Amino acid sequence: MASKEETPPIIIKKNRGHHSGHHGGSWKIAYADFVTAMMAFFLLMWLLASLNKAQKEGLAEYFKQPLKISLISGDSMGSRELTVQGGGDNLKKKDGQVSGDNQPAKEGQQSTAGNLQQNEMKQLQELKSNIMLSIDNDPSLAELKDRMLMDVTSEGLRIQLIDNDDKPMFGLGSDEIDPAMAQILAKITVLLNEVPNKVTIQGHTDAHPYHNPEDLEQTNWELSTQRANTARRALLKAGLKEDKVMRVTGYASTVLLDKKNPLNPKNRRISIIVMKKNASAKLLEND
Repeated sequence: MASKEETPPIIIKKNRGHHSGHHGGSWKIAYADFVTAMMAFFLLMWLLASLNKAQKEGLAEYFKQPLKISLISGDSMGSRELTVQGGGDNLKKKDGQVSGDNQPAKEGQQSTAGNLQQNEMKQLQELKSNIMLSIDNDPSLAELKDRMLMDVTSEGLRIQLIDNDDKPMFGLGSDEIDPAMAQILAKITVLLNEVPNKVTIQGHTDAHPYHNPEDLEQTNWELSTQRANTARRALLKAGLKEDKVMRVTGYASTVLLDKKNPLNPKNRRISIIVMKKNASAKLLEND
């Protein structure tokens, strides 16, 4: 009997691809993050574009000042001392004054002092920005942009009003103040009253001899001091609190703005320094 050849079975395998990755949602999350980041970036650029020059300079000055942050941690397990009940007397425990270290308290005081200094610096920067904004917004003070210098020194915010031959701040060789200068000081007075800091006023002249060089009774020393005192009276007349003025001094031509040209009219100026509190304290101690 003839044997029938058995036909082997045919197995067909169909690879069913998983296309779920094409329809997954992970790419949507990444795209949403990208869109959010771009929106935040363009919002930041729009805000920066809306700031004027004074606001930008104030913002830049603020970020130039380093932030002093002190982190005070709690007691660690390794520094704790355990007292065993029923043991002997604690030899380290004393009545009255304690000689143990109080490091967290010291760090807390340093942190508080650092925060106060940071806040004071912020106030001075805001005052500087407000003065610049007032100049930008007041057409009558437009020419003051080229005649005012402001910088933060170790003593505080220094505001320097510079003289020129076209529109002098005082009469030639006198302490008679120009009405335009008095108006400028009145504008500054309003802003000075917004901060609690004390102020000092300094007068400076150029190196031109005062009339008769042999006359020792009236020299650039007297002239610079008299002009500084005239500026003080103008500030008080405009409403400055009298107790804010700490000192009025004249430096003649000893502190030149243009050292290469002692005769430059820019050397004739009035400096108003909004004092830092620690600088005010040192000034009182020296007196």
